[in-house]
Amino acid sequence: MSIKCRSFAGIIQIRNKMNIKAIVFDMGGVLIDLDYDRCVAAYKALGFEEICDYLDPCHQKGIYGDMESGKASEDEFYDFFLSKCHAGTTRADIDACMKSFYDGPSEKTGSLLRGLKQKGYGIYMLSNNNPIMMRICDSDFKKVGIGISDFFDQAFISSSMKMMKPDAAIFNEAIRRIGLKAEELLFIDDSPVNVEAARKSGMNAILYTCGEDLEMTIEEALRQGN
Repeated sequence: MSIKCRSFAGIIQIRNKMNIKAIVFDMGGVLIDLDYDRCVAAYKALGFEEICDYLDPCHQKGIYGDMESGKASEDEFYDFFLSKCHAGTTRADIDACMKSFYDGPSEKTGSLLRGLKQKGYGIYMLSNNNPIMMRICDSDFKKVGIGISDFFDQAFISSSMKMMKPDAAIFNEAIRRIGLKAEELLFIDDSPVNVEAARKSGMNAILYTCGEDLEMTIEEALRQGN
């Protein structure tokens, strides 16, 4: 995908029609590509044969989900996962498995988000995620100029908020903290359940499918008034 100025001009022209002032991005499956099978293989190589009982492309389960909802600590997570792996497995090995779940954001994605921000959009993240993954991801986001801790206006992460998508509470709280009307926000997620929940909160929301052109997806959604 090439980033073209005319596309941004089209978005801004449509923005006046919809009065969209900010875009809220899911992380996994939208800003970064996920590789579930590669991650499962990495954990199984460490001896964790039951990893599929905990790992899911969209909504994690068991203690994995508990860490993402803020119910379990990092130490509790590591202790449990290490107990399932071969003797001698380290926390760094677990981190490497986590990192294998995703590919960092592309230069094109970085250019897209920087361009949107330069045009005046607020840029936010709303992700079901955990503190370990957020630390791992931040350096990769910084490489393409969209560091999670210093580029996004705010990042709403389930583990720190102790709320998770698709619960209405996390959408309502994100809207409150952003300080705009729900209809002034455009939310993008790869989960149909999350998209429906965002719409019920009053936000404009679109379902993103892996492999689509993210720039054109945003432009088309704005054009159609979603």
